[in-house]
Amino acid sequence: MPQSTATAGWRNWAGNQSARPSRVVSPASAQELGEVVRRAAAEGRTVKAVGSGHSFTAVAAAGDGVLVRPDGLTAVRDIDHEAGTVTVESGLPLHRLNRLLATAGLALANMGDIEVQTVAGATSTGTHGTGRDSGSLAAQIRAVEIVLADGSVQHCSPTKNAELFQGARLGLGALGVISALTLGVEPAFLLTAHEQPMLFDEVLERFDDLTAVNEHFEFYWFPHTDRCSTKRNNRSQGPAAPLPGFKAWLDDDFLSNTVWEGACRVGRRFPAAIPTIAQLASRAWSERTFTDTAHKVFTSPRKVRFTEMEYAVPREAADTVLRELKALVERSNWRISFPVEVRTAPADDLWLSTANGRDSVYIAVHLYRGSPEQGYFTEVEKLMTAHRGRPHWGKLHTRDAEYLASVYPHFGDFTALRDKVDPGRLFTNDYLRRVLGA
Repeated sequence: MPQSTATAGWRNWAGNQSARPSRVVSPASAQELGEVVRRAAAEGRTVKAVGSGHSFTAVAAAGDGVLVRPDGLTAVRDIDHEAGTVTVESGLPLHRLNRLLATAGLALANMGDIEVQTVAGATSTGTHGTGRDSGSLAAQIRAVEIVLADGSVQHCSPTKNAELFQGARLGLGALGVISALTLGVEPAFLLTAHEQPMLFDEVLERFDDLTAVNEHFEFYWFPHTDRCSTKRNNRSQGPAAPLPGFKAWLDDDFLSNTVWEGACRVGRRFPAAIPTIAQLASRAWSERTFTDTAHKVFTSPRKVRFTEMEYAVPREAADTVLRELKALVERSNWRISFPVEVRTAPADDLWLSTANGRDSVYIAVHLYRGSPEQGYFTEVEKLMTAHRGRPHWGKLHTRDAEYLASVYPHFGDFTALRDKVDPGRLFTNDYLRRVLGA
């Protein structure tokens, strides 16, 4: 039987979401998970699964229902070199998956910029990196094992239960609880990262070219400045030339986390100092190039805690939106210590993907934990929605089902599937009621 805790509370990584479920369980198999679901249904309680808690929204909050922790679902079931797939249980953290794949001479095609999430948590909320040709983690899914509201364990793929597969790849936990995923993988590869400071206008003037000639391009703009930090990742034949250990620690841990945490604390205490801090920070990132194992280049340690809003806008609107965002900051009294992150993704066919049917540019804004909102997120959201932006499901936004139905062509397909597989709303919570409807 799954381990159970009666009164344990839950809080997400950022500390802005919490819940006190009636029960916390850690099933060790899909069959045990099915028993959890059947028992909760019999008691009239909802069921929600959580991963590492890196969503800023309450997408995984269980309220007073049953909270499923995937600690017991971390096995690697199969690695198929010939098919180019790996089948893993839902609670396996990405950092463990990356190292297991590397040992097997394999790798994921693309990743986000952190690797602490569980595989199901990352895919269910649309976690993505940046890529000219490769999309989100959910777009790399080849098959899903999911426990539905009746406790049954269902398997789906493009050729089996295809409708369920289409929804479950990126399902917000609204269709059931994922117990295992099969992901497409490929032979391990090296990436060469070239990081370079660049002025804001130059980045936007060259944006089309930079995103066309590089496999993975992203940049950070520092509000209150005209400066950006750009990053280009491209596959390399090698040899590997990673950053020396001390240099990697100095740049990516000490400066990017320890020193940055201190700067953010000063800015929170003395907001008038933030523009000066931004000028200094924007000059602290120097040009560098290194070559390393793919997942080590895609991801970095992120220890400074913050809240985040991110929208995907149509590729053709990106230049306008970014220039309007910069003008919005310049004419406001805001004091924004965190840089704005900009990434890209190709169109995909996942019903609830922020890149569904259109090439997209992701624009993410952040606030250091405990900082006043100042109207920053509110006004940025108005700008994004004016350009038919789609909010990242795991990041802060105020959109509801009516708005989302207007920007997702297959929104009705997903909600119809939800009506079919969970008519009693066993897997709902307040967040899902807002974004999907009752």
